[in-house]
Amino acid sequence: MRLPILYALSALLFLSGAPCIAQTEETANPTANPAPATPVPVPAKDAVFTQEQLDQMLAPIALYPDPLLAQVLMATTYPGEVAEAVTWSKASPDAKGDDAVKQVANQPWDPSVQALVAFPQVLATLGQDPVWVQRLGDAFLAQPDDVMEGVQRLRHQAQAAGNLQSNQYQNVTIQNVAAPAPAPAPTTTASAPPPASSSSTIIIQPADPQVVYVPTYNPTTTYGTWPYPASPPAYYPPPPAYYPGQALIAGLAFGTGVAIIGALWGQCDWGNNDVDINVNRYNNINGNNRITNNSWQHNPVHRNGVPYRDTRSREQYGRQLDGANQREAYRGDNAQRAQARDRARSSMDKHGIERPATSNLEARDRAREAQARDSGNRLQAGADRPKAADRSRATDRPQAADRSQGTTRNTRENQTSRKETAQVNQRAQGNAQARQTTQNRTAAKTASQGSARDNAFAGARSPSQANLQASRGRASEASVQRPSASRSAGQQISRPSTPPARQRGGRR
Repeated sequence: MRLPILYALSALLFLSGAPCIAQTEETANPTANPAPATPVPVPAKDAVFTQEQLDQMLAPIALYPDPLLAQVLMATTYPGEVAEAVTWSKASPDAKGDDAVKQVANQPWDPSVQALVAFPQVLATLGQDPVWVQRLGDAFLAQPDDVMEGVQRLRHQAQAAGNLQSNQYQNVTIQNVAAPAPAPAPTTTASAPPPASSSSTIIIQPADPQVVYVPTYNPTTTYGTWPYPASPPAYYPPPPAYYPGQALIAGLAFGTGVAIIGALWGQCDWGNNDVDINVNRYNNINGNNRITNNSWQHNPVHRNGVPYRDTRSREQYGRQLDGANQREAYRGDNAQRAQARDRARSSMDKHGIERPATSNLEARDRAREAQARDSGNRLQAGADRPKAADRSRATDRPQAADRSQGTTRNTRENQTSRKETAQVNQRAQGNAQARQTTQNRTAAKTASQGSARDNAFAGARSPSQANLQASRGRASEASVQRPSASRSAGQQISRPSTPPARQRGGRR
């Protein structure tokens, strides 16, 4: 009897404790029945430009008509081709409208760039600052939502300042367009209020769909008080030739209109913050490049090597060129060539030859190392120059001493030879003088002898001289014989101490 009673009690205890055990297990292991996972939010796109920078670069074009604004935003993503279009427009100033677009149909430009040649005044503005053009295109590729919101923000500021309104050149309308759905927030907190620009959208369209008037204005005054004093907007005035007899209306100037039919095929989609394409107008003007999709897509082929500014754009567009997956085949890079390359490298290692660089980074590193070694060798050579100079000086000292002794010896010999030569010359001169003196004496002696020998005939030759000599002798003899008292005392002669002044004439 006891055993059945014990079995019954054990069953009761087990049945009563099972729910408690199950509850305890669920509490201890909460992952046994997990709740549905919360979807992971998509990481937001990194901001390349701030709102201040966007407003600064969008201010010169924010008040363009929507079709022209869409065309400019698409074209600026190809800054190199825009520069070529600017050059072409300067060389063809009379080309505009659809005719100009047809003239550049054979140019290797994107259709959005070809469409801009219809408006030479716009290209004249874009050509004044290529850096601004590239930054504007980079902003539209990296932050299309921020760019479109920035345009609306600037249009609201211009309207509040009284500088944006409808007229005979354009129609300005305000529509309530729902903003794009924001990305799910990572937390369950209340969502932030939508921006002010999402409540109303300002749309600018040409008053005549087939005639577009491009406005020109000064961004520093058209938008009222600029909210960023440290970053004022740039003003690119177009050449006056495109605005003859301009009409100034509420801060905007309008020149001659451009007649178009198919040149403008883009349109701003403010609901999705992107650009749509009018397929019919596009195909009418671009017969050789027809499309069927009305969504604009950036074509990296027309980027022409201009680097993208942000990492995401580089990853999205940098490796999508046509035929990129076939480059290795075009280069002849196959298994046989790889094996031959490996054998060549092994042979170079075997013979102690340095392998060539396999990448640009490795080549730059080797070049830097070589430059460092060269600079070190130059420094060492510079340090060894004084030693080498000392050694050369020490080597040249005996030679210099020998040269100096030889020079001194030669100088002494030259001086001795010069002295001897001078003495010889003096002796020769003395001998010549002695011979001349002897000759003179001999001549004088011979003359005296001849004159003495000829005295007997002197009186016959010159009687007057003979009488004079005879009279002189007599006078002398008579004077000697007279007494001293009777001798003539002579005559006194008085001369003035200073010579008399000249009567006539002057100084020579």
